[in-house]
Amino acid sequence: MDYLTLLRAVESVVRGKREVAEYLLAALLAGGHALLEDIPGVGKTLLALTLSKVLGLSFRRFQFTSDTLPSDILGSFIFDVKKNDFVFKPGPIFTNIFLADEINRASPKTQSALLEAMAEGQVTVEGETFKLPEPFFVIATQNPLEEWGTFPLPHSELDRFMVKTSVGYPPPDIEREILAGENPYERVKKLKPLLKKDFILAERERVKRLELKEDALDFAYRVVEATRKHPDVLIGVSTRGAIHWISFGKALSHMRELPFLPKEILKECAVKVLAHRLVLKDSSLKGEEEIIEEILREVS
Repeated sequence: MDYLTLLRAVESVVRGKREVAEYLLAALLAGGHALLEDIPGVGKTLLALTLSKVLGLSFRRFQFTSDTLPSDILGSFIFDVKKNDFVFKPGPIFTNIFLADEINRASPKTQSALLEAMAEGQVTVEGETFKLPEPFFVIATQNPLEEWGTFPLPHSELDRFMVKTSVGYPPPDIEREILAGENPYERVKKLKPLLKKDFILAERERVKRLELKEDALDFAYRVVEATRKHPDVLIGVSTRGAIHWISFGKALSHMRELPFLPKEILKECAVKVLAHRLVLKDSSLKGEEEIIEEILREVS
């Protein structure tokens, strides 16, 4: 598969955002999930919808609010008069790409409803377990934490997201073209699927088998270890975070037709994969991204 062609198809709708589209696709191929933190109105929903269309995957969007209940997402049992029994009615999470829009507006209890789905590809309702479609990919969006009416995601949930990135404003010249052009949602309707589910699942297996060189493994280990010993860090990168970093790097390498995962790819994506996993000490005057960049320089 020529992933450049696929990314160009996405960029025909979401202009000037090839990097974030590439990172979302890499997270999908690596079997992870993505978190987009940004202000409203910059195209997060449009990007997720466009990606699902070119990949040929089912898509559901759910708007989180402060009164959202776990059953609103997972589903619930309802009484069927014809069957004279309770039957399970699946919630919107039963899809390939689930857009959890403004996830930090929901209460911590509702946010935690996603954990089993993200980790194991299944949900449990009233003691019964239901498998989710494959592939299953969560794209969660959140507003900046200083906005009113939001609940910060707990560290345990942040650690479930393979990559955290943002969309941001488009470049000035492209934004002028967007303002003067066709409604982007009309362009989405014209897109045709370029992939099928079976191909995506097969690509996931190819990503897993991509070779990991000893020097890249050593580099990853030393960076992760350094996050745990940094004087400004209370909690460093977890083992799961290290696995996510390598898996995400493999997916990027595969998309770029590289036969193995080089250190350069790990360096490129380190901030997006590792920074949101750090818990800093109250005395720290640095930010998470700044600390990761500092560690990369020292380890290199």
